[in-house]
Order: sequence, then structure tokens, then C-alpha cells
Amino acid sequence: MDRGALNNAGPHIGLTGGIGSGKSTVAGLLAGLGACIVDADALSHALTGLGGAALPAIAAAFGSEMLGADGGLDRSRMRARVFADPAERRRLEAILHPMIAAETRAAAAAARPDQAVVFDVPLLAESAPGRYRFDRVLVVDCSAATQRERVLRRAGWTAEAVDRVIAQQATRAQRRTIADAVIVNDGLGLDALAAEVDALWRRWCPAGAPSAARGL
Repeated sequence: MDRGALNNAGPHIGLTGGIGSGKSTVAGLLAGLGACIVDADALSHALTGLGGAALPAIAAAFGSEMLGADGGLDRSRMRARVFADPAERRRLEAILHPMIAAETRAAAAAARPDQAVVFDVPLLAESAPGRYRFDRVLVVDCSAATQRERVLRRAGWTAEAVDRVIAQQATRAQRRTIADAVIVNDGLGLDALAAEVDALWRRWCPAGAPSAARGL
């Protein structure tokens, strides 16, 4: 993230983790501690939901059959298509990534001048220069078995689909190479996970701790 475009001096933290790692839960905990969260997945969903700005380009590139009955992107159909063909995935990324980047800049610009900004980026490790956009990077890690178990609880996922996504994403080792800190989220209850996030927040964002949001 180009700081020159932002009026924000707080730490910029990249947050990443594989599917089912619990990254979104960690992002929610950081928000509760006072961070401004910029969620790349949420921005992507807004761009591809009903009335989303990316839909005309997606329909032109992939066909109107990629749109669901509600007028938004048929995510299951698109997921199957792009994970079966890397060229199709790159074609979708070429549409979405510039739009997500613009929305990311706008969301980060809304942070308070001294507020920590956490950029929730699922594919941060897959982006070669991604590590260097941030002051620090937090990786949420867990075993592939835990990933699979968690994602299978979600609607519309099969074991085969989960395994394809895990295989397409960076490995655990690759994510760890870009990390300034790793939270291993295997077998942690919510309270234990929150305690780890809180401890990290106090180290990285001492100006923001203790957190008024938690009444500490």
C-alpha cells in the first residue's frame, strides 16, 4: 500500500492465511481492538454481488451464464471454472485486482490518522511484492486437516473443492517466510485465540493498547 496516497501514520499490517485458517476471526478480533480492517474478500464480494461494478466485465469475458439468478456472480460455478484452469483464474484476476486495489485505497484512506490499518489479504503470500507493502505481516496458520474440516461446514463446499483450493494457495511454509508473526490456530478456542491476538496487538500497536473497545 502506497503510504503517499494516505493520510495515516498508524502501522499498516498485512493479515493472511489459507482458507479455513481462522483469518477472518482474527480480523474481527483486531477490529474489536481498534484496528481499521480493509477486507479484500469483502471488497471482491461487493464488486461481484448484485449491481457490482465488476459484473459487466465478467459477463463479457466469461459469458452471462456466470451470473446467478439473483443477478450477482454465480460463485460456485465461477469457483469451479477458475480452479480447474489457471488461465481462467488469471483472466478473472485481471478484471478484479485493479478494482479491488482502488477500493482498498479508498477504504484505507478512511482510517483515522493514528489508527492501525489491517489489510486482510488471503493471497498475500502469492503476490511477490506483497510483503513489502506493509510494516508487518501476520500469518494465521493451521493444518490442512483443520482447514478442510472448517470449510466443509460451509454451505456449497465439497471435500474435492476444498482440496483444490488448498492446492492452489501458497503452502504453509511459503506463508511463514513472509511473516513477522504467526498464530497457529489449531485446537485454539476463541478465548485462547483472542488472548494471542491481544498480546500481539500490545506489542505491535502499543499506542492502541489497552483497548477502549474492550474496556481494558
